[in-house]
Amino acid sequence: MVLTINHLTCGYGRKIVLDDIHFSIQKGEFLGIIGPNGSGKTTLLRSLTRVVQPVKGEILFEGEAVGAIQPKQLAKKIAVASQSLFEPHMLVEDFVLLGRIPHYQSFQLLETKKDFEVAERVMRLAGVSDLRNAFMDEISSGERQLVVIARALAQEPSLLLLDEPTAHLDITHQVQIMDLIKRLNQTLGLTVIVVLHDLNLASEYCRRLLLIKSGRVHKLGEPRDVLNAQTIEEVYRTRVHVEKNPLSSKPYILLTSEE
Repeated sequence: MVLTINHLTCGYGRKIVLDDIHFSIQKGEFLGIIGPNGSGKTTLLRSLTRVVQPVKGEILFEGEAVGAIQPKQLAKKIAVASQSLFEPHMLVEDFVLLGRIPHYQSFQLLETKKDFEVAERVMRLAGVSDLRNAFMDEISSGERQLVVIARALAQEPSLLLLDEPTAHLDITHQVQIMDLIKRLNQTLGLTVIVVLHDLNLASEYCRRLLLIKSGRVHKLGEPRDVLNAQTIEEVYRTRVHVEKNPLSSKPYILLTSEE
C-alpha cells in the first residue's frame, strides 16, 4: 500500500475535525474525496503532509509513519497542488523551479541543469511551456492552476494531492485539468488523491470515492457504489436524481427544484 490511514483523529487545537478515519490506497490509484463544506476534506489532505498533527491514530506512507519521515524526504515523495499556492510577481518558470527545492544538495543555491530539464519536462506535460516568461498574476486562473500542478510534478513525487483544482474555473479548464490529472495517473503511474466539490467530475474521473460526512467516512467505493440518490440526499440534504451517463456509464447527478 502507498498510503494507510489507521483510525485517524485530528483537528485544530481543541476542535476535532476528523474522527476515526481509516482507509488505504494502492499504488497508481485515483481517489476522489468528496463531502459537504466543513466535512474535513482539506484537513485530511493537510494531515497527510503533517500540516495537521494527529490526536490519535497513524498515517503510513509506503509502510513508514509519516511523522518519522524527514520533511525534505517527504517532499520528494508527496506533492500538493492547491489554488492558494502561487507567487503573483514570479515568472512561471521560476515558480515551477520551486518544486525542485526538495532535491537541492547541501549548500546548493542555484538550479542545476537537471532542475531546468525537469522543469521543462513538467511544463510540457502540463501544457504551459509557452507561459514560461509570463508572470503568475498575468495568466488566467485555469492556466495558473496548470502551472501549480507543474510545480508539484517538478518534485517528482509518487503521490500527488490536489485540493479543489477545478474550483472557480470554467468548464473548458475543468476538463483540461482533470484530463491532465487522469493522463498523469495512467501514463506515469502517479497515485492521485483529489478533493472535489463537483460530484459529476468526481464520478467521471475518479476510480474510487471517499465520501466524508461530519468528519467521518460515510462511504468508500467506486462511483456507482457511492453516488446514488439516497446517499447524496442524506449527506448533502439536497434532493437529486441520479442517471447513468450514456457515454461513460458513470453516475450523473441531476439537481431537482423543490417546485
